Amino acid sequence: MKRQKQLYEGKSKIIFNTDDPDLVIQYFKDDASAFNGVKKGTIVDKGVINNHISAVIYRFLESKGIPTHYVEHMSDREQLTKKLDIIMVEVVLRNVVAGSLAKRMGRPEGEVLKNPILEFYYKDDDLGDPMINEYHIREFGLATDDEVQQLKDFGFKINDLLVEYFKERGIRLVDYKLEFGRHQGKILLGDEISPDGCRLWDLKTDEKLDKDRFRFNLGKVEEKYQEVYNLICGDAKI
Repeated sequence: MKRQKQLYEGKSKIIFNTDDPDLVIQYFKDDASAFNGVKKGTIVDKGVINNHISAVIYRFLESKGIPTHYVEHMSDREQLTKKLDIIMVEVVLRNVVAGSLAKRMGRPEGEVLKNPILEFYYKDDDLGDPMINEYHIREFGLATDDEVQQLKDFGFKINDLLVEYFKERGIRLVDYKLEFGRHQGKILLGDEISPDGCRLWDLKTDEKLDKDRFRFNLGKVEEKYQEVYNLICGDAKI
């Protein structure tokens, strides 16, 4: 399977057509951005690390019954996936208070939630990906009621799986975003799961192992991405 026409370039990936209309190639970049693109930079080998981590996690989720767009890990920076009609709703799962939740609720960062919180955000960079609810989704036709229920069901099931998955590897899964799309009448998990879209803390020390190190100039960005890679992919065959 070879790249053909470029379909789309985002902040972290380039999407290419293939000779199969149902499949695309994701190319993972080293570009980094934060605060809705206000801060930009490069994290060396981020694309390679995120591609490998995401491939391992998606194969794990598939083995547990979660339908994803993942097909094949092609190279260090390329991943073959099913072509999706993206649902313009990001699903965010929160297990620990951090980021915008701490600001909105006036709660201390690091407070462990008794129950996970699921939030919806409208995928629109120009608008800053505003938080929305099911009434917005229904009114503006972003997804059907049945699809919204599937997003919630998948979200909580994925969270149950990943909290334990990361915990077994010495990582606290604080919060993260999920993206979904439609493919041949089914909803599949798309995009990626990596330190770019997850808050990951060391389980013992709460040291940040994710893109917050880039956002807030904490240093050792590449080193901490590599640490997550080693914990997730160290003994995994790609």
